[in-house]
Amino acid sequence: MGVSVFSGRSTDLLTESFLRVRAGAPLLEHVPDGCDVPSAEAAYRVQHATIRALGGRIAGWKVGARTPESEPFAAPILAATLFDGGTILPPGLCRHIGVEAEIAYRFGHALPPRDVPYTTGEVCDAIVSVHTAIEIIDTRFAVPGSQPALDHLADQQSHGALFVGPGTTDWRSLVPLEERVVLAVGDRVMADHVGGNSAGDPIRTLVWLAGHAARHAGGLAAGTIVTTGSATGTLFVDPGTHVRATFAHLGTLSLTCG
Repeated sequence: MGVSVFSGRSTDLLTESFLRVRAGAPLLEHVPDGCDVPSAEAAYRVQHATIRALGGRIAGWKVGARTPESEPFAAPILAATLFDGGTILPPGLCRHIGVEAEIAYRFGHALPPRDVPYTTGEVCDAIVSVHTAIEIIDTRFAVPGSQPALDHLADQQSHGALFVGPGTTDWRSLVPLEERVVLAVGDRVMADHVGGNSAGDPIRTLVWLAGHAARHAGGLAAGTIVTTGSATGTLFVDPGTHVRATFAHLGTLSLTCG
């Protein structure tokens, strides 16, 4: 009964709460009474209700998983918060600025909804390039990471902005689990290691996303950018901070955070 109730009034209440914060209202200490998110599907209903209300085109996705075997999770990214080649976070766009170095894939042709699930080979054939990316983690909650995971999933999986940098079309030669990543803040190196993504091989999550996007958003459009989870953890920084993310075989993306 709880999920049924949530699918109506609670979905609307939580969506409206997130939209008010995005419009400038105070950050949420927690979800409104009766709006605790009971399942991933309920979280996705709130996500997409929020996206529809915001308007604009879905230009990208974020996808990840807590372990290489666990069910992935995802959130759509609107064109307004995707900066393909950008290097400056617009001042005031994010209330929190959490920096993550990530690997992002660009899809060259669409994967529309269909009755038969997409195979790994079909998803790989749709990819045209792979890139260094920096995601900015933001949240409509007062304290990042303070709420149950499903509440954060409903809040666009804490997406703030995505910056896409240099890459390569020879993406099949990249081995993400063996890729060295360096994340620097100013002159200080904050992370320098190999691998680091809790999801493991990102191709598994991209195949899952093809089905998820087909159910929730009309599939993956040509040109879609998909970022595949943090390789460095999240580092919160102040406005004006300069950060650099480098993947050994992809290149360096430098970003000024507002």
